[in-house]
Amino acid sequence: MDRRNLLYIGAAAAAGLAGVGAAWFKHEPQKLTAGQTSAAQDALWAMSFDTPDGQPQPMSSFRGKPLLLNFWATWCPPCVEELPLLDAFYQQQKTKGWQVLGLAVDQPSAVRKWLQAKPLSLAVGMAGLNGTELSKSLGNLSGSLPFTAVFSASDALLHRKTGKVSKEDLLQWVQSK
Repeated sequence: MDRRNLLYIGAAAAAGLAGVGAAWFKHEPQKLTAGQTSAAQDALWAMSFDTPDGQPQPMSSFRGKPLLLNFWATWCPPCVEELPLLDAFYQQQKTKGWQVLGLAVDQPSAVRKWLQAKPLSLAVGMAGLNGTELSKSLGNLSGSLPFTAVFSASDALLHRKTGKVSKEDLLQWVQSK
């Protein structure tokens, strides 16, 4: 190999490492200060979302029990892929006090149509595009979907995850409630 090729390979490797570093930094769990978390949680518990059938669903009704809060959309493939897992989790854990709320960051008509084809037993709230800002306030600084936040029975934010939830995540969260 001549010097020029080695230079190109070196530059490509440096650029690749820089890209990996930037991606890692972007997807690293975001840290919020205690004040930011407290203010976001206070705002969350004061909110109310409409159910798919138009009934109000106050967040305060979810207080006092562990809550898995999932932000999703019908146009988000990983969101749609994880919903059956979250629904099964709810079915298995509801007798143990767990609650699951899927906040749809989507158009209400699209959510209603999707739910007609694939009904869920977990609670669904219509967050609309404001759901992105709410998820950001809870630590999803990139605004990516899906995003999940887990709260204890005492309303403490225990876990956050950007991306698709796994069975392992759910097992860990159940043990830490």
